[in-house]
Amino acid sequence: IDNLIAGIREACEKWGFFQVINHGVQLGKLEKLEQAAREFFALPMEEKRKVIRDEGNPMGYYDSEHTKNVRDWKQVFDFTAKDPTFAPVSPDEPEPKRLLNRWPDSPSELREAAQEYAREVERLAFKLVGLIALSLGLEASRFEGLFKDHLSFVRLNHYPPCPSPHLVLGVTRHKDAGALTILAQDDVGGLQVRRKSDGDWISVKPFPGAFIINIGDIIQVWSNDRYESVEHRVRVNSEKERLSIPFFFNPSHYVMVKPLEELVDEQNPAKYKEYNWGIFYATKRKSNLEKLHVDCGESANLSLQDFRIML
Repeated sequence: IDNLIAGIREACEKWGFFQVINHGVQLGKLEKLEQAAREFFALPMEEKRKVIRDEGNPMGYYDSEHTKNVRDWKQVFDFTAKDPTFAPVSPDEPEPKRLLNRWPDSPSELREAAQEYAREVERLAFKLVGLIALSLGLEASRFEGLFKDHLSFVRLNHYPPCPSPHLVLGVTRHKDAGALTILAQDDVGGLQVRRKSDGDWISVKPFPGAFIINIGDIIQVWSNDRYESVEHRVRVNSEKERLSIPFFFNPSHYVMVKPLEELVDEQNPAKYKEYNWGIFYATKRKSNLEKLHVDCGESANLSLQDFRIML
């Protein structure tokens, strides 16, 4: 296990990304979900729009996702990993509400396949944050309490073939705001990560049966910049559709995110002000849901930099 922990430490410091195999997730459950997802995205638009998400509930289908105010070339379907899940749905209404999953009538297998897969990948997520804690010199259980009522969700991403792939990004460059992302991608590929050493974009080759793990902003804050979330983006394909399934592992909505006291001292003071995860999530969601103008207020592109302490 020492070699595993050392490998995770090196990957988190150098890349913010790594791939895992022998992870314990039953791949048959992933295949069932992929099949149901393909059937769902192949439905006529009016069928998919019966479960479209709205301002009051962020779960369900959506086809005008924006990342950093740029519209993405994809369709998505989101569902919470934990039922019930509670979170604020708007920064103007901090009182948490229950997020309700919206399941389509067809394909009928989607709901069960989604719930079974979410349980599998949730177990892996808890294992991974335990290993990341050990790699930081902490107790393996250090993060567990922060995920007691975790605000995590699974996204089904469908990227249609694009006739002008050089003009469009499936998802523009961004960092993930949560703690950890566990990504399953099909064999088409398209994910690129930005190498920290020189800023080059490196394509992540799909590896059968592997999951791609990336560190999110929250672990960057908890580690006080020892680990850094890394920029990534998705290139589209001119001929093939692409399916990817990220699991976004996020802490409970009431968690105040700040550098861990064990990793802060006089030589290494806290680099971030604390912030409430639920309110941050609601604010980010509001900006992604509609294309906001830059002058419409601070919520437009809230990012980790807004909480950085200038030392």
